[in-house]
Amino acid sequence: MTGSGDFEPESERVTRQLRDEIIEGVREPGSKLVERELAAELGVSRLPVREALKALVTEGLVTPRPRTWAVVREFTPADVEDLDEVRAALETLTFRLAAQRRTRAGLEKLRADLEAELKAAEKGDAVCAHRAAADFHETVTALADNELLNELQAALRSRMRWLLGQHDDLTGVAQEHEGLYKAIAERDVARVEKLAGKHLVTGRNAAAVRRKHQG
Repeated sequence: MTGSGDFEPESERVTRQLRDEIIEGVREPGSKLVERELAAELGVSRLPVREALKALVTEGLVTPRPRTWAVVREFTPADVEDLDEVRAALETLTFRLAAQRRTRAGLEKLRADLEAELKAAEKGDAVCAHRAAADFHETVTALADNELLNELQAALRSRMRWLLGQHDDLTGVAQEHEGLYKAIAERDVARVEKLAGKHLVTGRNAAAVRRKHQG
């Protein structure tokens, strides 16, 4: 917090911290989230923890259990396939609209996201690279300037950020984002659609490689 005008309720702060830790793999799939233990760990009462867990259940990152605990969701192969199918359908449309409707201010934000991702990838900082890559995708959605797409993105945001972090090819993904940025900047719709299709395949393949190594 930077001042009284930036006050953030404890429940929102706890939700954000737990969300980030789940998306970034700090809290592993299947690990327990017990109200009492989390309250002690985070230095808050149990109420904001309870509210945070409810929010994360709604976001699809946490699976509720009876009474006062939950677990970090374990995404099954079927869950991942469902997410990937939805991503493919929405992303192709989103990139195309972004190329048609982008603004100068929007491009500046997209460039900043890209620069952050490229810098993190160069350092091998997976957490920052994944976070910037997800920011890049969300900025593209904003550039598409479609209210319904924004609503869908908001509903799926946490699960999509998780999905976009399921790879270790930091440089490859960042370079593809650079190509997509250039095509959007040049309003080259045909090239954007081609690159977006390739980008989806790259993401699937990189995620498969990671799962193989983890297995």
